[in-house]
Amino acid sequence: MSDQSNPIEDTSSSSFSSGKFLTFLLAEESYGIDVLVIREIIRMQTITSVPHMPAHVKGVINLRGKVIPVVDLRLKFGLPADEETERTCVIVVDVRNADGISSLLGIVVDAVEEVINISDEDVEPSPDFGTPLSNECCLGIAKVKDGVKTLLDIEKWSPRKSPENSSPRVRSESKGLQQAEPHDRFLKRETLKTITE
Repeated sequence: MSDQSNPIEDTSSSSFSSGKFLTFLLAEESYGIDVLVIREIIRMQTITSVPHMPAHVKGVINLRGKVIPVVDLRLKFGLPADEETERTCVIVVDVRNADGISSLLGIVVDAVEEVINISDEDVEPSPDFGTPLSNECCLGIAKVKDGVKTLLDIEKWSPRKSPENSSPRVRSESKGLQQAEPHDRFLKRETLKTITE
């Protein structure tokens, strides 16, 4: 039993550091990611699919001339797919892969909520739900007011390679994509500025 629980505690305590987190919704549950990895939030748009990708990898978009992969967090987490709404958006994050190479990744979420400060004392280690996903991407569970928010470590499950660098076919298919527009309808400009600074 001790062999199973210790890795989870060690991972959570060493990975989490207090700071600002952007919270968002997936299937009415609240999650959070460190604002330091967020580049911007854009409107949901047409995504160019890429053959032979996992179901949660929706494809690629053209973000001001740079092709980036887009992941549907609902499907990644095994949640049922849902129709897009006017609040559905893509959070663009800057992550490092296993080789230490920085790349952009878009994650589709149901809606963004707010930016909140979370301290060490507010966070408890992620419970072991018996699934690889629960251990590989959770920083911990934050206690916020009367609820909880699951804090995610995006870098632990981001794609190892960006489609921009992996396939000439993907690059050629993406040249005609309409460039992404900032999604600032649901966040104040001050909030977006805080995220990207």
